[in-house]
Amino acid sequence: MNLLFIQNEDGTQEVAQVTAQEVEAAQTIETTTEQTAPEAEEVAVAAEAPAQGGWSFWLMIIAMIAIMYFFMWRPESKRRKQMEEFRNNLQKGQKVMTAGGIYGTVKDIHPTFLDIEIANNVTIRIDKNMVVGVSEVNTSK
Repeated sequence: MNLLFIQNEDGTQEVAQVTAQEVEAAQTIETTTEQTAPEAEEVAVAAEAPAQGGWSFWLMIIAMIAIMYFFMWRPESKRRKQMEEFRNNLQKGQKVMTAGGIYGTVKDIHPTFLDIEIANNVTIRIDKNMVVGVSEVNTSK
């Protein structure tokens, strides 16, 4: 026989005589309650998580969109507008460079394409969108 100390809900303690089988049964009950108690707390915490994480999630998404706008879309839009303005202001006799690396002088301007002289009496026709910059290289020989 073993002695078992029991604490009641009101705080009083009792001493009872128990057999070895009853001690083993009490220990298994104690270990199962210790294992299930943290799981119950995790469930309670998980139930509260969406209410707290909802605002921070949307705030993070809005911040990422703002960062992408100011560091990617806005500068690209400005650069595209500058190139469009540059291509619309091309003039005859201006030295230009194409996207393919060809240097030449603008001979004739059409709505969608340009005639560029790349050597004496050698003229090519290219799309206006393929002009990428003004050339400082002397193309005449």
